[in-house]
Amino acid sequence: MGNPLLTFWHRLLVAPTQRPRPAHLSLLDEPAAASAPIFLVLRRMRAPLIVLILIFAISVVGLSLMPGTDAEGQPHRLSFFDSFYFMSYTATTIGYGEIPYPFSTAQRMWVTFSIYLAVVGWAYAIGMMLALLQDRSFRQAVATERFRGAVARLPEPFLLVAGYGRTGQLVGRALDAIGRRFVAIDIDPDRIDALDLDALRADAPALVADARAPAVLVRAGLLHDRCVGVLALTDDDEANLAVVMTTELVRPGLPVIARTSSVVVGDRMAAFGRPVVINPYDDFGDHLRVALHAPTAYQLRQWLTSPPGSRLPDVTDPPLAGSWLVVGDTPFSAEVARDLREDGLPVQVVAPGDDRSVDLPSGLSTAAGVVAAAGDDTFNLSVVEQARRRNPDVFVVAQHVLPANRPLYDASGADLVLVSAEVVAHEVLARVQSPVLWQFLRDLARAGEPAAQALRERLVVACGEQVPLLWTVTLSPDGAPALAPHLSRGPVRLADVLRSPQHRDSPVGAVPLVLLRDGSAHHLPADDTEVRLGDCLLLAGRPAVRRALGTTMEDAATAAYVLSGSEVPTTWVGRALSRTSR
Repeated sequence: MGNPLLTFWHRLLVAPTQRPRPAHLSLLDEPAAASAPIFLVLRRMRAPLIVLILIFAISVVGLSLMPGTDAEGQPHRLSFFDSFYFMSYTATTIGYGEIPYPFSTAQRMWVTFSIYLAVVGWAYAIGMMLALLQDRSFRQAVATERFRGAVARLPEPFLLVAGYGRTGQLVGRALDAIGRRFVAIDIDPDRIDALDLDALRADAPALVADARAPAVLVRAGLLHDRCVGVLALTDDDEANLAVVMTTELVRPGLPVIARTSSVVVGDRMAAFGRPVVINPYDDFGDHLRVALHAPTAYQLRQWLTSPPGSRLPDVTDPPLAGSWLVVGDTPFSAEVARDLREDGLPVQVVAPGDDRSVDLPSGLSTAAGVVAAAGDDTFNLSVVEQARRRNPDVFVVAQHVLPANRPLYDASGADLVLVSAEVVAHEVLARVQSPVLWQFLRDLARAGEPAAQALRERLVVACGEQVPLLWTVTLSPDGAPALAPHLSRGPVRLADVLRSPQHRDSPVGAVPLVLLRDGSAHHLPADDTEVRLGDCLLLAGRPAVRRALGTTMEDAATAAYVLSGSEVPTTWVGRALSRTSR
């Protein structure tokens, strides 16, 4: 930046908005500073501004030299200031008139020349300005600076979402529904435009950029104090790997959740810190096994990890025994076949022909299930239809590739449909809401159908068939200041903590899912479980229940009433009278 004028504007406008960076990270901000709008304007408009200044200077000097006459007919020339004043309102088309005396012929000829010269100069300058406004780099620089400012002004903790495709959209809408802020970056401008048009409750800063560039992640708030996690959800495994690598190297210890469809890339991600790696093809094998052996647990898994407002899905009725046909020649079909074999089920893999045709074997009539996993919606739907016609009772699983074809899968009657974006979105949402929720749902499948059915009935009674709100309560002086004094004097029963603040004889309506104590998770704690200071509870219930329970945690009078039934005065006069009576 050798130009003194550019250096001045850089120090005045750009430098104060930048946060301090460690020395080894200072270079990450250089691309953003070099493409700032102020530099583009000064660089592109330098020639038009020089032309306008020259035209104005020539017009003013020439007018001051042109001979004229005063009111008495004596020779008179305009002063430099009068010439400057006259050309100022003439060149800007205001036109007050000739000052201080009517002009001579020479002066009018010079003014006429100056007017046409100014028109040419303004036309050139305005044309260059319009071209600059349409310039892609200028518009990108303006969008980048606006994005940086929006991220810097975020008042709440936020998540950085790299990739706003189908998975990112599902996760972003779910995060917005539960009140979590996020920042999105994606290389596809159409996806960012869709985010801008989406009806979200809170504005989500978004930028069209390549997430593989470290400077882009820093610009998106990676080093922001309120950035609490990174979600690498692009469709490119290498881009997700780059996001994981940059996060670990630039800000070690920040939680990262990344998706990948490659086992090799997943292993490479695991080498950088401790990211949560989600492979939808690998996870669907687990989903399928849970759906086969614990359908109610699978129903609860899908329900509790859905966005707010989702209704309780139907429970599947899978076969418990029999052979399976896996149709396809993709990594997903191989993964599903391996998972089914590990479950002790006989599996036959059928590969499509060279012309993408398939001939299901005669054993289909006695098969327990069919998996259409060819990676092509048209082919998979044809397999589903053929299987249904030949064996109406067969359990059909299908891989859904393109979101636009979802109505076709709904009409096909497939019993279980894999949507990679939804598989990833459900797990991401579960891990974002609570670190222990996903492990709880996995352990619930091992607990057996009776435990899952009992939990479903409790949740339906407490919350209805809409997905309940999940939240975490920490029984500490900071998380529960009103309860902490009672807990410090000794353990308190969980049922007493979960009493209604209005009528303590009734439960508040919160369902405890997990009790965390000393790093150990206790699932579905009983009502007579003793809670202690420092415990953490994962609860499910309605939003009104969360507000009521929050009153118990924060109001001393409510906490005393809930735990002991005693009425504690809340005013100074009441407390004074209470001390006097005692």
